[in-house]
Amino acid sequence: MKKPLLILSLLALLPGLVQAEEAALNGANTAWILTSTALVLFMTLPGLALFYGGLVRTKNVLSVLMQCFAIAGAASIIWLIFGYSLAFGEGNAWIGDFSKVMMAGVGRESLSGDIPESLFMLFQMTFAVITPALIIGGYAERMKFSAMLIFSCIWLVVVYAPITHWVWGGGWLGQMGLFDFAGGVVVHITAGVAALVAAVVLGPRKGFPTTAMPPHNMTMTVTGAGMLWVGWFGFNGGSALAANGDAAMAMLSTHISAAAGAMTWSFIEWKRFGKPSVLGAVTGMVAGLGTITPASGFVGPGGALIIGLLAGGVCFTATQYIKRVLKIDDSLDVFPVHGIGGIMGTLLAGILSSTELGVFSGYGFADGIETMGGQLWVQFVGVAVGIIFTAVATYLILKLVGLMTDGLRVSEEQEVEGLDIVSHEESGYNY
Repeated sequence: MKKPLLILSLLALLPGLVQAEEAALNGANTAWILTSTALVLFMTLPGLALFYGGLVRTKNVLSVLMQCFAIAGAASIIWLIFGYSLAFGEGNAWIGDFSKVMMAGVGRESLSGDIPESLFMLFQMTFAVITPALIIGGYAERMKFSAMLIFSCIWLVVVYAPITHWVWGGGWLGQMGLFDFAGGVVVHITAGVAALVAAVVLGPRKGFPTTAMPPHNMTMTVTGAGMLWVGWFGFNGGSALAANGDAAMAMLSTHISAAAGAMTWSFIEWKRFGKPSVLGAVTGMVAGLGTITPASGFVGPGGALIIGLLAGGVCFTATQYIKRVLKIDDSLDVFPVHGIGGIMGTLLAGILSSTELGVFSGYGFADGIETMGGQLWVQFVGVAVGIIFTAVATYLILKLVGLMTDGLRVSEEQEVEGLDIVSHEESGYNY
């Protein structure tokens, strides 16, 4: 009788033994990053597509939607083939190697930390999709579809992948200790600066700045903006790569900053123009979201409130300055919202992460004035390098693509007709 009891006891222990072997895989973290991945893709499709699509004129709405979809497809394929390897392969301090080309050596059981590496790769792929998609706003309504697609693919490899490696892939900025939780330098500074360079290189749209070019469908824009707000929880909260207090705090900070950005922008317009606009509210919200992104894992809700208030005010001022003083036709305000927001948020992460700021303190990543000063220098280096490298590389890529496609812009007649018909032989609306 003792032997059957012994066998039954061993059998009862088997599930525990199996669990012990698989303990390295954290089911809760995996489930959260699966969810976050879907949320970040949701930000581009349909969130950003609808947000941008509503902001352009009727004759160009399909072109913007198509650009978002095309970038999502092309960037995903490049990320699989070698983009992920360049960004997260071991390599050196400057660039990854080719050890993970086509996900070589990555199987179903392979882990990155305590989540499947395939999931980590997919999560990072959604960032690689949305970053070049953000740049669309800088050259909207005037760039050839072929030039846009070639530019986006080259830019992803030459600009996005190396900077991602520098910050998140074991490169030199990460080794310096740069605070960039979810993409202040990697996403918003690179996209914002690239959009500004593209706007300058291509030149303004016909009629800018004397001809009014209002959004054709604010309902579409607000719908897309709402999707961005929700999706940003995955963008920032998912960057903790765990279902834990860091993710929760990042989500809370994200929401507070978005709310403060929206309200600040609205009140400024109310005071200055007599009425708050819906466009201003959603743009302020996006400014708050972009500005909190690098700091979201390092500041508390008090710091997030400061960041959101500053985002609404500073980014509003920047949009007016870019268009009215510099007269640069950054069509959908990518640089003043994402570029300026990313710069400001990255720098503020080095200040508001301090634990000595009372209710505006961070929660343990920096200690005191000495660390704050040292961290601020690291943040400044990250910002400066991100701006300079992106600006120079983007300019050279645009010039190269212009030679490859016999010019970046559609003709004046085609611009007047609209890119929906010119590029795709379709119309967004059939009345």
